[in-house]
Amino acid sequence: MDLAYIPSPSTGVIHLGPVPLRGYAFCIILGVFVAVWLGNKRWIARGGTAGTVADIAVWAVPFGLVGGRLYHVITDYQLYFSEGENWVDAFKIWEGGLGIWGAIAFGAVGAWIGCRRRGIPLPAYADAIAPGIALAQAVGRWGNWFNQELYGKPTDLPWALKITESANREAGLYHPTFLYESLWCVGVALLVIWADRRFELGHGRAFALYVAAYCAGRGWIEYMRVDEAHHILGLRLNVWTAIVVFLLAVVYMVVSARVRPGREETVEPRSRRPVETEKTEKTDDSGEAEDADTAKADADGGPDDSEAPAASDDVEKNGAGNGAGSAAKG
Repeated sequence: MDLAYIPSPSTGVIHLGPVPLRGYAFCIILGVFVAVWLGNKRWIARGGTAGTVADIAVWAVPFGLVGGRLYHVITDYQLYFSEGENWVDAFKIWEGGLGIWGAIAFGAVGAWIGCRRRGIPLPAYADAIAPGIALAQAVGRWGNWFNQELYGKPTDLPWALKITESANREAGLYHPTFLYESLWCVGVALLVIWADRRFELGHGRAFALYVAAYCAGRGWIEYMRVDEAHHILGLRLNVWTAIVVFLLAVVYMVVSARVRPGREETVEPRSRRPVETEKTEKTDDSGEAEDADTAKADADGGPDDSEAPAASDDVEKNGAGNGAGSAAKG
């Protein structure tokens, strides 16, 4: 008798009246909101303006969804285009099936378009959004729990995942690889935040650290999975992808640190000006105001022309007396 295990939901859809709310889609949407929220806070801390991250996400998210689905369909084409399968199912994204590799690659293209429209360097934006993406993945992985998919090998551990019988799966207790990856992604997000504060990572190195750290975890988690996948030299395709991408991320961090050390001083030129410039401009404005007052006074005939006639009258009335007094004193 199994005393402890993680239960799976009986259904992945909750009906709010006539509207179906799918758990997988809900997790993806919630993850996007988390990424934008955290990315916005980090972007403002770097000197950017509020709302910029969301504006660019309008481009990045749709591209990412398309790229993630394309990667999944291409690498698991037998699920949609083999004999007896319906190719229309390739468009049913709500049933699960997003490849993170395609999502990040295509999402980067969308982000580049958004950054270019705003005059923002893509590496700086990527650094700001990196830990948010990791948290988005942590949330999104729970969508696999709703769909009872992407679990690992059979196990009798207390935290085993209970899978129910269906046409495409066998009932039993399995490693909850969705949970492993979710927790790993939370750790990746915390690592990137810490390293960014400690070493002031810039020019895309915080994003590269996220990629490398995620790949390190994805490699061993992917190795535990038992769902159908293509193999190369005995390893699952995604394991090889994780290895290659990990090496590329590490090389980028090393080369970038040598070529462009430090962090960008300005991430969004139109957001705000340096404090020194503002002080200088205030001083210049004050000086210009004083010069304007002086010029106005000169043009009007002195500091206070209204007193001039009174002074002339005093001279005319007391001129003689003053002159005599001066002569006596001399």
